[in-house]
Amino acid sequence: MVMTPLGLTMGEPAGIGGDIALMTWAARQGRHVPPFVMLDDPQRLAALAERLGLSVPIRVVTDVELAAVPALFGDALPVLPVPLSHPVTAGRPDPENGPAVIASIDQAVALSRRGLLAGVVTNPIQKSALYASGFRWPGHTEYLAHLAGLPDDGTVMLLEGGGLRVVLATIHLALKDVAANLTTAAILHVARITDAALRRDFGIARPRLAVAALNPHAGEGGAMGREEMETIAPAVARLQAEGIDVKGPFPSDTLFHAGARAAYDAVVCMYHDQGLIPLKTLDFDQGVNITLGLPFVRTSPDHGTALSLAGTGKASPTSLIAALHAAHSIASRRQGLSP
Repeated sequence: MVMTPLGLTMGEPAGIGGDIALMTWAARQGRHVPPFVMLDDPQRLAALAERLGLSVPIRVVTDVELAAVPALFGDALPVLPVPLSHPVTAGRPDPENGPAVIASIDQAVALSRRGLLAGVVTNPIQKSALYASGFRWPGHTEYLAHLAGLPDDGTVMLLEGGGLRVVLATIHLALKDVAANLTTAAILHVARITDAALRRDFGIARPRLAVAALNPHAGEGGAMGREEMETIAPAVARLQAEGIDVKGPFPSDTLFHAGARAAYDAVVCMYHDQGLIPLKTLDFDQGVNITLGLPFVRTSPDHGTALSLAGTGKASPTSLIAALHAAHSIASRRQGLSP
């Protein structure tokens, strides 16, 4: 059985999404890249390939031709057309192209839910340009949750790289607001979804979760904060009672060295940088963002639009390639195939 291709979205057209997509196709044989179709403007991609000096034949396909993508992927980059309204200037996002960016995501999700794509890999978006075009969601993940009929907080962000997986109990909050927004319910939600996803999507029969503390020294018995005692430990106890293999809260300054990492499969972190600093230190170039809790597969490179690198040929496709491999592996398990 041959798996359907992955769908790679346009992302911000003035950013590096097109660059790294073309580079990824050019590296397809040496890096064993899973077949994918781009949802993008084929004329933009052809012009960009010429600018970058890459020999990338573009093959326009329709949705009814998606099953043929794996066979033709070796000879050309398949593109499902999503036309842009305005010409693209590298490094200069244009809100007029915002509708095309969103249309690329919409179509990839719809095709994935119909079984015509194995999953969705999203190129980075420029949120400021989308906000200017009328986009009303905080970001990519919340919009994908909306498309799935879930609340904004219905999904979980898992980041993977360097042999480490982290999930976040709070995400894009100012550090001063974390403690007030950290709840036992949020920790329960994140841990339950993570446990289920590690079983289904990562093939881990009995996942081991570690839970990070919020305060130094895990609060030092209340001397440095009571969140560990009043918010985090009750969540850990309840999860253990449900049969989930979870331990903590552990001081985060001793949770990420090599010996500690061998004792768990993922860490539930209390705030953004608590998880992303160690992960990006371990493997800055190959980090992958995986959205848990969606009814379709979604991964993304763990970097932004890098506007200053767009069109220069200096961007690295490494994280995108890792995101494609991660999506392929998860989709294979969901379809009962060997990853």
